[in-house]
Amino acid sequence: MGHSKMMTEKNIAVIPARAGSKRVVNKNIREMCGRPLIAYTIEAAKKCGLFSRIIVSTDSKEIATISEEYGAETPFLREKNLADDYCPVSLVTLDAIVKLEDSADQYENVCQLMANCPLRDDIDILNSYQQFSETRAGAQISVTKFGWFSPWWAMKCDVNNKLIPLFEEQLSKRSQDLPELYCPTGAIWWARINTLREERTFHCTSKTGWIIPWEKGIDIDTEDDWEMAEILMQNKLGIKNDRS
Repeated sequence: MGHSKMMTEKNIAVIPARAGSKRVVNKNIREMCGRPLIAYTIEAAKKCGLFSRIIVSTDSKEIATISEEYGAETPFLREKNLADDYCPVSLVTLDAIVKLEDSADQYENVCQLMANCPLRDDIDILNSYQQFSETRAGAQISVTKFGWFSPWWAMKCDVNNKLIPLFEEQLSKRSQDLPELYCPTGAIWWARINTLREERTFHCTSKTGWIIPWEKGIDIDTEDDWEMAEILMQNKLGIKNDRS
């Protein structure tokens, strides 16, 4: 890939992948287009050539075994309190860094790659790293533009079906006259390790955004998400979709 050894040695990747998914059971190792979902993220991390180590943080021996088969390391199993529905994923990545003890001190940057974002690839990781390096931000998270419908026209609906606009002043404006809004996606998050240690979150005051197309940054959290991602993956891999 033409990357210097020095560049590789200062970066580490962490892939959070717990077992307790409620809405899509076992999604991190569920098969998509012939491979467990997490394999796509591990492959992208390996292929980009940016990382000296690729760590999967999981509470599952099964996920650990599959991750190792595809070339990632699982040097520890995550504690249950870091694998529930409420633990911020930033703390999971920070925990991985802490568990590496003294060896973590040799790394400058950590890249958090969510296993439920299978469509981002090695080129996306490389491009995001280039921006992260150039901006010298404390952290950088991937975001995608809101599409199809304008979020400026969002409304709540009360028990009587009364509509309450969230941005009343914007309702009278044309969509082309309103600024773009962006939604975070878990595809590629970077942080300087010192920043993550101090702030304990990627959402630090100095964070920047890296824009990724929605179809590459899609997060799988529901069965509908899975179906969409599977269709996109079939298209990407040139697999015929037999659904009618």
